[in-house]
Amino acid sequence: MAAAGPLRLPLLAVRPPWPRCPRRGAARPPAGQVRAAFLRFFEEKHGHRCLPSAPVRPRGDPTLLFVNSGMNQFKPVFLGTAHPRSELAQQRRVVNSQKCVRAGGKHNDLEDVGRDTYHHTFFEMLGNWSFGDYFKEEACSMAWELLTEVYKIPKDRLYVTYFGGDSSLGLNADEECRDVWLSLGVPANHVLPFPMKDNFWEMGDTGPCGPCTEIHYDHVGGGRNASALVNQGSPDVVEIWNLVFMQYSREVDGNLLPLPQHHVDTGMGLERLVTVLQNKRSNYDTDLFTPILDAIHKGCGGPRYQGLVGNADVGHVDMAYRVVADHVRTLCVCITDGIYPGLSGAELVLRRILRRAVRFCAEVLHAPRGLLASLVPAVVEVLGDAYPELKKNADQVMDIINENEVAFLSSLERGRRIIERTVQQMKPSADFPAEVAWSLYGNLGFPLDLIDLMLEEKGIRLDSAAFNELVLEDAKRKAHGPQEGRQLEGTVVHLDVHSMAQLQRDNIPATDDSPKYSYKLGQHGQYEFSPCQATILMLYRDQSLQKEVGAGQHCGVILDRTNFYAEQGGQASDRGYLIRLGQQDILFPVESVRLCGGYVIHEVTAVETLRAGDQVQLFVDEVQRLACMTNHTATHLLNFALRHVLGDSTEQRGSHVTAEQLRFDFNIKGPVTVEQLQQVEQVVQDVIKRNEAVYMAEVPLALARRVQGLRALDEGYPDPVRIVSLGVPVETVLTSNSQAAMQTSVELCCGTHLLQTGAMEDLAIVSERQLVKGISRVIAVTGRQAKQAREVGQCLAMEVDSVSIRMKQKRITSVLEMQNLSKEVGQLTKVVASTAMPQWQRRELQSILKSLQRTANTTIKKLEVQQAEEKAQRLLAKHCNQPVIIDTVPADSLSILMKVVNQLCDKSPGTSVLLLSPQDSGEVLCACQVSKNCLPMFSAADWAVAVCTQMEGKAGGSPVVAKGSGNAKGMQGALTTALEFARSKL
Repeated sequence: MAAAGPLRLPLLAVRPPWPRCPRRGAARPPAGQVRAAFLRFFEEKHGHRCLPSAPVRPRGDPTLLFVNSGMNQFKPVFLGTAHPRSELAQQRRVVNSQKCVRAGGKHNDLEDVGRDTYHHTFFEMLGNWSFGDYFKEEACSMAWELLTEVYKIPKDRLYVTYFGGDSSLGLNADEECRDVWLSLGVPANHVLPFPMKDNFWEMGDTGPCGPCTEIHYDHVGGGRNASALVNQGSPDVVEIWNLVFMQYSREVDGNLLPLPQHHVDTGMGLERLVTVLQNKRSNYDTDLFTPILDAIHKGCGGPRYQGLVGNADVGHVDMAYRVVADHVRTLCVCITDGIYPGLSGAELVLRRILRRAVRFCAEVLHAPRGLLASLVPAVVEVLGDAYPELKKNADQVMDIINENEVAFLSSLERGRRIIERTVQQMKPSADFPAEVAWSLYGNLGFPLDLIDLMLEEKGIRLDSAAFNELVLEDAKRKAHGPQEGRQLEGTVVHLDVHSMAQLQRDNIPATDDSPKYSYKLGQHGQYEFSPCQATILMLYRDQSLQKEVGAGQHCGVILDRTNFYAEQGGQASDRGYLIRLGQQDILFPVESVRLCGGYVIHEVTAVETLRAGDQVQLFVDEVQRLACMTNHTATHLLNFALRHVLGDSTEQRGSHVTAEQLRFDFNIKGPVTVEQLQQVEQVVQDVIKRNEAVYMAEVPLALARRVQGLRALDEGYPDPVRIVSLGVPVETVLTSNSQAAMQTSVELCCGTHLLQTGAMEDLAIVSERQLVKGISRVIAVTGRQAKQAREVGQCLAMEVDSVSIRMKQKRITSVLEMQNLSKEVGQLTKVVASTAMPQWQRRELQSILKSLQRTANTTIKKLEVQQAEEKAQRLLAKHCNQPVIIDTVPADSLSILMKVVNQLCDKSPGTSVLLLSPQDSGEVLCACQVSKNCLPMFSAADWAVAVCTQMEGKAGGSPVVAKGSGNAKGMQGALTTALEFARSKL
């Protein structure tokens, strides 16, 4: 084996073992070999370090839903925020194949997937990077060598573009890049200039940017000149590689400044490259997709995939093949990387992707349930060697897909019936009712594009205007939730005293809400919630009990039993919907739930008439419930941790639990320190790691009072009461003289909780502040939100550390340079204050930034005084012993100019001074000081006003000192005015 080393030196030894011409009849290289050849070429021939793909969940970048390009993980290098001692900052040449997802956000290909043969939500980006190492010549040369000598793509089929310049920005054409391509032998008519929109790449509104050069491939070839088709959207001539030369920085004011270091960032989609090398016209015809398409055909038993698009694709069968093949790849990669179908952000986008795939499986391919999950092994076969993590998590991915498919198919069938029934009742040529679409969207979780597709198939349009009004109303309701909630308290949610008495007189029993506790852990660790059927006992509207409520009316529904959690104990109420038995296609959304005197009131908008006696089935929003359970258990654990760290005198003063976060108020004698916050989080994390069981039991109130360490029972608890104990069975807690409740969290609680603490995953305190003296409030998040908060905190810590090192290690002599650092510190201070991150880390960073700001301010003042002294000395030598000094002097700021004036007057007490300083912007700064010997006849404020008015500007000040500014066009006249004004007063 040792002798094999020298054989790797020549490039030919690492070329892929296939005929290297993408022509008809040639052997077609497998995608895996194409990917490996790319990585090997840069690693072995050109000294790049091969890095693994980053997960598609962005780390510490709240601007992204998914990693959508190869450069995302290297942004700290481009932005200069990488810690100088970090491994990332040491890299000079890097190559990798990055998993990317473009769905949602700025880069969103979701709606195009399936309609054509080249859009994808998941794709692989092959890329090589230079961080301050090689630049245009080497980057272009490597690319050309790889494409034409390793992959053996015919040179006459390749076209390159370069930046043609932009006169409005003062940017010349990138002739350097053009000349590199010409020197490599690319014909002049294959080297094409294009404007900024095509060949200038920018990371964002500000930051690193630069010209790029793209390599395009002509699928047709045959010796033709296809230059006219480049960048024209032709499917025959497609871009395959983009080389970005980061040489500028876009400033806040829009100006472009040269970067101190030049970087190269290239990206080539593997799917398109393999299409070229395998002599295909569609990405879906390559071996990146054919095994998955074959698995779809085998699973659904329908016609084979034919690659048809548009009108030729009768019944959208081939579109469905493409949608399912693409989406299952995305699902496998995202779930493996920790993004699961959910209700917000990337999780919501992934849920839409999954549901879109399920819909095409069921409604177009007529596939049996489980097809989507059954495709996971095919995806692993295609991608598993490149991304081994897919092999480790395949079973988990299949389980999650199956669980979500079952839930959505039930919703899909119900939604289909609702649409069918609604269409039958519609008048000809009418638009589909917005309120029905809104119910599908809000209660069944239907993505809007699926609603549109279903209606499109029936030739019906949605009443978009009315739907948009509902969207706006919902947004307003959420924005003013607390106020609106108070308005409804007396009308729907809370029973009035007379109605309560009427219910009792009529012997209407209190609602049995024990089914809200009916849930368990399934075989794979998922929570399973038991269904619940109930009978409507009474309806409540307009402060009166009613037996019947008509369609469209807002009312409270009183049931004999419910599995909905009513808002109490600081936990937000459940949401969901109910249906009448026998009418599965009519949904009654439950917007909130309240408990009034033992009666659970479900706030509902009646879609159709509701009557007392109706039999209904209840469906809780399980995702929202589980999030509340997680945060409620976390609240108990946080309470225990605070008492453990801060002392037993710490007592809860209030709490509020929602699906998004938890809030906890407690009494404390002094401020909570950074170290105490860290200790509290550590106590919580230790319990999470131990995955302690959560025990719950109802016990007589008298027995509960004997539990040592339990807080005072002063909240009107019912008898029996419910005890929640973490890690210790309730029976043990109740044992005589037991100290168990002193060693763990034991509380009286009617809320819903996790069954094991491990599901919490993590907890981060993202805010801590004093409400009033002696009362503090913390806000915390759990699970993926907590992990994301930590990732963001780490990234910000690296940025602060970077600024600190630059400020302390470099001897700065320029006021402007230090002012820029000061601005950077100010911007970071704002970001640190407003970003969700661990509170202890926020305080540490704020302390560092405060110190850095003081250092910057002190340095700026010293540099300004130093500059002012130098300028004053020169001016004194120039205007020796004169009663008035009027002159121009260069100064970076009005502060420096004012210091020069002060220095002159201090060194020459009887002299009055007025100085002007022209700026690059065209503005002229003005500062003056009048000798006290000249008062009151001579006023500095009047002097400055007269001079600045001459320059069409403004000024102000006191009789002794004044300052202002004006326009450079009037500066010469202003100097004359200054002299004349002084002479007239002296």
